[in-house]
Amino acid sequence: MTENTTPSVPFEPAAIRQIILGVMLAMLLGAMDQTIVAPALPTIGREFGDLERLPWVVTAYLLSATAVTPLYGKLSDIHGRRAMLLVSVAVFLIGSVLCALATSLPTLIFARFVQGLGGGGLIALPQTIVGDLVSPRDRPRYQSYLAAVFMTSSIVGPVVGGLFAEHLQWSLIFWINLPLGALALAMMWNQLRRLPQNHRPHSLDVIGAVLMITATTALLLALSWGGQAYAWGSFEVLGLLAGSAIAFIFFVMRLMTAKEPFVPLTVLLNPVVAAGVTASFFAVGAMVGLSIYVPIYFEAVRGLSASNSGLFLMALMTGTVVGAVISGRVMGYTPHYKRTPMVGVAVAVLATAAMALWGNSLSLFWFEVLLAFVGIGLGTQFPVMTVGVQNAVLTHELGTATANLNFFRSLGSAVLVAAYGAIFLGALGASGTEIGDLDVLAAEAARNGRDLGAVFEIVFAAASVSLAIAYVGLIFMKELPLRGRT
Repeated sequence: MTENTTPSVPFEPAAIRQIILGVMLAMLLGAMDQTIVAPALPTIGREFGDLERLPWVVTAYLLSATAVTPLYGKLSDIHGRRAMLLVSVAVFLIGSVLCALATSLPTLIFARFVQGLGGGGLIALPQTIVGDLVSPRDRPRYQSYLAAVFMTSSIVGPVVGGLFAEHLQWSLIFWINLPLGALALAMMWNQLRRLPQNHRPHSLDVIGAVLMITATTALLLALSWGGQAYAWGSFEVLGLLAGSAIAFIFFVMRLMTAKEPFVPLTVLLNPVVAAGVTASFFAVGAMVGLSIYVPIYFEAVRGLSASNSGLFLMALMTGTVVGAVISGRVMGYTPHYKRTPMVGVAVAVLATAAMALWGNSLSLFWFEVLLAFVGIGLGTQFPVMTVGVQNAVLTHELGTATANLNFFRSLGSAVLVAAYGAIFLGALGASGTEIGDLDVLAAEAARNGRDLGAVFEIVFAAASVSLAIAYVGLIFMKELPLRGRT
């Protein structure tokens, strides 16, 4: 590796803290808007008199945010992080205003799509900016803070969304983004001008970008509709899957022939990046899957209320934050930084296996202990994956590599949540049932002579297998020495 990744202009500690706080706030905006809307959906549906299309309020944001994440990474390598972060925040805030002013559900869905076009950059660019700001050796603790922000949004988002919808007005969910976004920009506006510029000739492979976005969008639509709006074997779902596969094939062909492909082959074929992406795909997918199915398990099997089930889920989310912070701290002080996630993910595999084998027979206290161990174990891999991937690529590839890591994290979430849903409904013998409808689940279990608790244990087993695959990816991820300041 011939390039120096340390900043060309030294930053004072106060300036670093100011930028870090700014990018953490920006990341919080993008991450929280993936979760804050869900509790307000019933209120929004009643106001607009349209309940059938409500899921699209969430799906539209996730579709656009996931699809454009790699595009922001590539464009930030071409035009700079500051320029693309400003574009990302501006588009996100415009989308927020459109959401708050929406007068019908279709206009709200369109506005959420626009908002996601900005939100995709708010997830990936902060991690890239930290990569520009500090050396790999100093980076882990800052990346652990960003991971903590992402996990915190999973807890805070639903609580804030519910409070606004129930006690105030649902449009405040979107209006609140304006002062927060302005504050984030104010904190970073001048300091980001000092970020190093990589003066290399770059061009955007428009054809490759269109093919990747098309393939991703078709796949996510198929996963969103499959088993819910349409049967998995329906023409609509199979057509989308076929279209996605064809677009991905053409995308791979484009990567092999383009002068400067959308995702450089040096990044795609880098063994550290490939292993890190694989581990992240399955680890984050398992975490998101558990965050969806565990609250339903608490309500349907343990008899907890909706509010208490969310409260008890905090063991998983809080554990993830703790694991990320511990791993980030340890990574900065030892050359063998993989040891922490190797232990952590192994513990998460065993804990989910225990949930699958004995979950229903355990007291709620011990089930919570297992959830906490799962969270801590999952958290340990976040800073190691991000910093390890960034440390393995050249400076001018940093944005592309970081964005693609986040892209596959999001894609893993969509794929594994859909897979767990298919496994759950298949074990229940109730294809096409709405998983969130507890009365229907109980009725289907009784009609088919199934133990609902045992069906959830199968999902926990699937999560354990996913984490085991993530562990294999972690094993194959080469432990390169972290570059320090020069």
